[in-house]
Amino acid sequence: MGKTILLGFLAGFLAVLVFHQGTVFLLHHWGNAVPAVVRVLGRTAGPAFSMAGVPPFGVPRVISLAFWGGVWGILLAGLIRRRPWSDLLIGFLFGAVAATLVGFTLVARLRGVPVFAGGNLQAWLRAGLLNGAWGWGTALLLRPLLRLR
Repeated sequence: MGKTILLGFLAGFLAVLVFHQGTVFLLHHWGNAVPAVVRVLGRTAGPAFSMAGVPPFGVPRVISLAFWGGVWGILLAGLIRRRPWSDLLIGFLFGAVAATLVGFTLVARLRGVPVFAGGNLQAWLRAGLLNGAWGWGTALLLRPLLRLR
C-alpha cells in the first residue's frame, strides 16, 4: 500500500507537468487560433507553467497544481489497482468527472468563486478536458510503475 501511495503521488505530480500543462500549452498557443476550438472551449485562461504565486504561501501555481495532482494521483492509483477495466479510460473519466466536480464545488467555495463555474459550459468542457488529460496521463505513467511492485 505504501508503494501505491508513493507511486500514485509521483505519477499524478508528473502528469500535471506533462499532460495537464501540455494540454494547457496546446490550447493556449494553438487552440486559441482555431475558431471551432474557441467556440467550444472558449479562450484559455493563460499560458502553461505559471510561476505566479498562489495564496497563502506564494508557491508557484504550477507547483501547487502538481502537488494537488499528486494527491489526486494517490486516489487514482488506489482505484486503478482494484478495477479490471481499462486503466486509461478510468484515469480520463476520474480526472474529467471527479476532479472537475470537486474543483467546481468544494474548491470553488473555498476560493469564494461561483460554484459550478457559474453555469459556464465552456469552463466545464475546458476543465473536463484538462483534468481528463491529467487523469489519462497519470494512468499511463502508473502502468510501468505499478508493475515494478
